[in-house]
Amino acid sequence: MNEPRQTGSRQTGSRQTAIDRALRAYDSGAFFADLQRRVGFRTESQNPAQADAVRAYLTDEVAPSLAPLGFTSRVVENPAAERAPMLIAERIEDPALPTVLTYGHGDVVRGYDEQWREGLAPWTITVEGDRWYGRGTADNKGQHSVNFAALAAVLDARGGKLGYNVKLIFETGEEIGSPGLDEVCAAHGDALASDVFIASDGPRVLAERPTLFLGSRGGVAFELLVDLRKGAHHSGNWGGALRNPAIVLSHAIASLVDRHGAIAVDGLRPPPIPASVREALADIVLGGDENAPAIDPDWGEPGLTTTERVIAWNTLEVLAFKAGNPDAPVNAIPPTARATCQLRFVVGTDAGRVGEHLEAHFARLGFDEVKVRVTQISAATRLDPDDAWVHWALASLRASTGKKPALLPNLGGTVPNDVFAYTLGLPTLWVPHSYPACAQHAPNEHLLGSVAREALAVMAGLWWDLGDAAARLAATRTAQTLAQAQAQTQTQSSDAVL
Repeated sequence: MNEPRQTGSRQTGSRQTAIDRALRAYDSGAFFADLQRRVGFRTESQNPAQADAVRAYLTDEVAPSLAPLGFTSRVVENPAAERAPMLIAERIEDPALPTVLTYGHGDVVRGYDEQWREGLAPWTITVEGDRWYGRGTADNKGQHSVNFAALAAVLDARGGKLGYNVKLIFETGEEIGSPGLDEVCAAHGDALASDVFIASDGPRVLAERPTLFLGSRGGVAFELLVDLRKGAHHSGNWGGALRNPAIVLSHAIASLVDRHGAIAVDGLRPPPIPASVREALADIVLGGDENAPAIDPDWGEPGLTTTERVIAWNTLEVLAFKAGNPDAPVNAIPPTARATCQLRFVVGTDAGRVGEHLEAHFARLGFDEVKVRVTQISAATRLDPDDAWVHWALASLRASTGKKPALLPNLGGTVPNDVFAYTLGLPTLWVPHSYPACAQHAPNEHLLGSVAREALAVMAGLWWDLGDAAARLAATRTAQTLAQAQAQTQTQSSDAVL
């Protein structure tokens, strides 16, 4: 593995100079001031009343922050969600140079102002020790603020020249499922054409351990419904003569997952875990942070570690179950029962046929009353852990921190990485700046100051190293892609002859 070069012919400073300037942004309070201002925008994408604030974050905050770095920006209307516009920005030094695409989202979940602990508020940062409390500090305002500040430090250290071009797609609807992001990227594919994708979202595996992840599990949301009759009927007069939809649905769900949490339907299970994925996960332990829930070691697929179950395997969860009125039950057999379920899945799963697999399974077991409705599918992605871009990024993180970074072939949750990996066809690298116990999406969301400071160094090193390595890595990947295409053509030709 090649370590990042520390010097080059273009820079006026050095790699360490860039890192020192990024750290100075933290130590001087400049980074805090930028994030404080950004947290003050009430960008709740779930709240229609905040549509003006969501748009203003692009026009009054992000675009003006990027302009001094040499970016030109334009707002792009969202074809699928009017209240969630996007921003496309670019900094082109030379069209012949390699190009990196980066990403961020300016929207946050609802503030839930009244639920925050006394002394805290969602729309202003409150510092208590190492914790910076405020909505968006962890997801995602703190993360893209780190990346912007680190890029500014590298530009300063390199005398205004990065040695590569930078493009940005910035959305304001991530917290409502990124509507329109795929359509916008497809429509503006030429404008967003790049050699690699580098961005930040989600948590590190532990606060103290720099992390790189290469994709995310996908998700299939589906509903199961048992609708047997109109109206409820007295349980004393009719119990024993009428099928109870809640009991029928309970048995149907139990046939999908055994009592230890392992998926029992072959069509919903993933392929075997690749050796490269097992190797990457071998030294990663989940649940070590403060406030992490106690792990159930005997829950899930047998023969796997906890980390493999969360990162490298499929899980089926029941998110909600309703029959009758749980808050005010009456002595009556309910007419219907409904469950909202979710399959989190890894690359290689037959996700497009989940509904078909469920229907066939229920038919085979005689659950003819259970109706299946798939409501949403998001694709799973995973860059090959042996990709040259991955080795480069891991070396950069190690050089900046002196720590062995954690490599997650994919995140256990879901980010809109399929847009960048499939629609735009890019190798995808994610460097998260949060940690598992950040209370993301909950009251008392916070960023750790220590993690933010280290993240500034990590990203300054990464942006610096990209100037030395981008051309070589882009050429290597182009050659590999060409070789793979030629090999596939030869295979198809041989098959045709046979």
